[in-house]
Amino acid sequence: MKQFSTIGIFCKENDDRIEATLNTLHDFLKEEKFNIVAEKNAANYLGIPVMDSQSFCSSIDLAIVVGGDGTLLKAGRLLSDKNIPVIGINLGRLGFLVDILPDEITKQLSLMLDGKYTLEERSLLHAEAFRDGKSLGEGIALNDVVVHVRNDIRMIEFTTHVDDTFVNTQRADGIVVATPTGSTAYSLSGGGPILHPGLDAVVLVPICPHTLSNRPIVISNDSQINISLCESRDVDARVSFDGQANIELQAGDNIVIRNKSHKLKLMHPESYDYFHILRDKLGWSSSP
Repeated sequence: MKQFSTIGIFCKENDDRIEATLNTLHDFLKEEKFNIVAEKNAANYLGIPVMDSQSFCSSIDLAIVVGGDGTLLKAGRLLSDKNIPVIGINLGRLGFLVDILPDEITKQLSLMLDGKYTLEERSLLHAEAFRDGKSLGEGIALNDVVVHVRNDIRMIEFTTHVDDTFVNTQRADGIVVATPTGSTAYSLSGGGPILHPGLDAVVLVPICPHTLSNRPIVISNDSQINISLCESRDVDARVSFDGQANIELQAGDNIVIRNKSHKLKLMHPESYDYFHILRDKLGWSSSP
């Protein structure tokens, strides 16, 4: 008996390289007698009916993402509340999140859909921005929530509290609040540590801080983080979610960041090795 019955396909936007991979995937799933649905971009490539996001999410029990890590971030935010596992197929090179190469689709999916896979959970963040006690908007992030200066090359000044305890007030280009998944993204570029995805932790990384003693700090993901923009420094800023959605901010606004209760389920081949991916992506020596 098959573990999954209806499989949904996501894909990267505006990339003609994707068509051949999508067709290979579609033909394989059709031959294996799975029900197939697709979100807008994939449906247009495949010539099958388009489903709206709500209907799409409620009708599938497995999602396959074709593209890069950015495509999986978008799909992951949409699917995390639905408890739907996600498989990632990359276009041409290994990704941190999408780890099946196009020429391995048939081989790897045959094994995985037969129950031979590794399943892991990745934590997400929920953040909400406030002005004078009123909500400006909210969002979720699989990688990171970033508070940063909006347009000018100027520092912002902000105060950070963790669980209502004062941490510091600092001037910087901003701050990255990253999950273990996001620790290999913007956070890493800012000098943050790599967090193993199995950790229940969050890292706070200042972006180009004015005081060189300001360093990244790792805290429990059960903590509530409050970042307040100081009114004494009137610089326009914004809060970004995985770099794909923004809320505009001004002096005096504050952002409350918490761990999201639901986690994203990622399915990998049985041979999945997180440290192999680090070696490949970061150019580490492969010698033992």
